[in-house]
Amino acid sequence: MTKILIDIGHPADVHFFKNLIWEMEKKGHEMLITARMKESTFQLLDYYGFDFIDLGVNKKGLLKKAIGLAQTDYKLLNISKKFKPDILTGFASPYITHVAKLIRKKSILFNDTEHASLNNRLSIPYSDCFVTPSSFRDDYGRKHIRFDGYKELAYLHPNWYKEEKDVLKELDIKKNEEYSIVRLVSWQASHDVGYKGAVREDIHRLIKTLEARGRVLLSSEYYDKEFEEYYIKMHPAKIHTLMAHSAMCIGEGATMATESAVLGRPSFFISPLMGKLGYLEELEKKYGLLFSFGTIKSSLNKIEDILKGDFTEDWAQKRNRMLEEKIDVTSFMIKLFEEKLTG
Repeated sequence: MTKILIDIGHPADVHFFKNLIWEMEKKGHEMLITARMKESTFQLLDYYGFDFIDLGVNKKGLLKKAIGLAQTDYKLLNISKKFKPDILTGFASPYITHVAKLIRKKSILFNDTEHASLNNRLSIPYSDCFVTPSSFRDDYGRKHIRFDGYKELAYLHPNWYKEEKDVLKELDIKKNEEYSIVRLVSWQASHDVGYKGAVREDIHRLIKTLEARGRVLLSSEYYDKEFEEYYIKMHPAKIHTLMAHSAMCIGEGATMATESAVLGRPSFFISPLMGKLGYLEELEKKYGLLFSFGTIKSSLNKIEDILKGDFTEDWAQKRNRMLEEKIDVTSFMIKLFEEKLTG
């Protein structure tokens, strides 16, 4: 029996790996999950019935992150010595690459964030296999494997995506009622160092603009009592069903912007990081499923234009074209792991 250790450090990692875990277990592979707490990571793991080893909380600030790197490496090394994995894997996880080298096993490192220079320097050189979307702008040579898709298509591709039941009813959203989703991030990730998000005044202005067309729902990595009435109060595992029926999604987070786009909803990525991510550029310039702006103020005219029209059929066509040209990412991952386990 072959063994795979999967390190989870972000809520999106749970979604990215969940179908791979289930499918590989069906094939007889033994899986072990380690996880660090960030936002709803543990909630999602519990929701999907995954057992996992708690590695603590993701640290904030460069000094604490540096200390945390050594501490997590040590914890993961001890776990790996007991579990004896054949492969260690994670999404932008430097820990699995370090530990794999120490125990002389293979690592498969997934990534889609070119500008995460510190994390990339700490992880990519030590990986055995580096896997990214084809839109990833940098090249890491022979070990760099590209797939024609996005990480979000590991769980939002029609082959895998299933809607959660009664989501709209849970939030008292009536049939045919329009609503938009706003996503705010904390700007504490290592790849966000030196950048700042929207100020309250602009967030209020955005909400007012959206409320002219319908209800506004807020998802955020931090709490601000000024926006209490807008917060989404439901289990985070249900967010994709909520997004799939929304009028549009507007936010600072690249993952939710991409999720909205691949679900066929108008998506706005509002961030000083605009233009730095290859997959967002592709979704915008090749497929027209996403719009990027540096600030909320600069995005408002376009948001108002979209809200005025009936975009449903147009966006469905754009999404269908994207799906025709992109792959089922989970099926690709299964094949990749089986090749590496037997190679």
